[in-house]
Amino acid sequence: MAGTERPELIILDLGLPDMDGSLVLKKIREWSTVPIIILSVRSNETDIIACLDARADDFLVKPFRTGELLARVRTALRHRPRSIEKELFTIGNLSVDMSLRIVKKGEENIKLTSIEYSLLTLFVRNAGRVLTHKYILEQVWGPTFSEEAQYTRVYVGQLRKKIEDDPSNPKILITESGIGYRLMSEND
Repeated sequence: MAGTERPELIILDLGLPDMDGSLVLKKIREWSTVPIIILSVRSNETDIIACLDARADDFLVKPFRTGELLARVRTALRHRPRSIEKELFTIGNLSVDMSLRIVKKGEENIKLTSIEYSLLTLFVRNAGRVLTHKYILEQVWGPTFSEEAQYTRVYVGQLRKKIEDDPSNPKILITESGIGYRLMSEND
């Protein structure tokens, strides 16, 4: 693929030689909403649910019929997001390049843990919107953590120390009291 081309859809086999396909799915979802159809010989419900909870669009168990795969591809393409996802998000002196996984404050590269990065990209994809504690927990940690609000407080605090000029008086990642958090958008 040339530099600026983006796939319209990904067909991902879980049985990859170098890495588990479910890890590839999670890494892609950190920066993209491209439709993903999982193919696998794994047919147990736990694996299927885990992939769908990790935001795969569909799951097809091998062996499958070619016509069924093509129908699922057409469906996924019909339901894909219409807007082209921004690769580079900038607000103030903070920039997030989601395709390269680079976060900068001014000219300085910011090192984030995988949870901090997942949290930041969730906010970037929803810039300007208020995200509830429950939604954040389900998206970053999974549905079994939906009542663990202290996780968001701790990690948002850590993230603010890295991205805000004055973490005690945040201007980028704002607390919405009793609800959750909002990342300011470029238009705010």
